[in-house]
Amino acid sequence: MSAAVGERFPVRVMVTDAWDNVNVQVDGTTTVAQLKRDALRAALKQPPLHEREYVVKFVLDESQTVRALGAVANAPFIVLPARRRPVR
Repeated sequence: MSAAVGERFPVRVMVTDAWDNVNVQVDGTTTVAQLKRDALRAALKQPPLHEREYVVKFVLDESQTVRALGAVANAPFIVLPARRRPVR
């Protein structure tokens, strides 16, 4: 099932820093960078201060659209820190 052009649909995003799943409404023209920004804002309850410190797992080019990735309704994404953090 694919979304028509301009039709919004939800995707599920796990934000590991908040240990929370959020639903983000996207359409085919939404970039992965915008998806990441919206997910961080929803999960962290504030605008992301350093969104470049986060990546979307398995996506190398965040300027791609969700349509280019083949995402459909309820597709899963994971947003995690770009660098591993030391465990103390």
